[in-house]
Amino acid sequence: MKIGIASDHAGFDHKEALRAWLTGQGHDVVDYGCFSSERTDYPTWIRPCAVAVANGEVERGIVLGGSGNGEAIVANRVKGVRCGYSFNEETAFLTRSHNDANCIAIGQRIVDLETAKKIVQTFLTTEFEGGRHIPRIVAIDA
Repeated sequence: MKIGIASDHAGFDHKEALRAWLTGQGHDVVDYGCFSSERTDYPTWIRPCAVAVANGEVERGIVLGGSGNGEAIVANRVKGVRCGYSFNEETAFLTRSHNDANCIAIGQRIVDLETAKKIVQTFLTTEFEGGRHIPRIVAIDA
């Protein structure tokens, strides 16, 4: 799968570890930054990743920060992106299966790396249920 990934300084360590882990699993990972732990503003890095998701340049996006909240907000401002904020496997499962999320936001200060890996794995392997959720997705995207 081709996956976009981006973070600010507060999510940098998880981004780097997840990028290497995903690449090791055979995924094609496009890194939209940031590229160090030096303080930076998250919209600079998150928006390009979200735009790539919306344009179909990548199949899914992963955005990281301190809490993940700001990153989710930025990503969701891009038309065509449905970014779910996830802090455990269940929230990742539900945002994919019910909301057809194509992007996920994770907070490095909220979840440890092993939990982040489980969240990402769930996000990448869970299918959208469709059915009763389709009218809701249509309404979100309208």
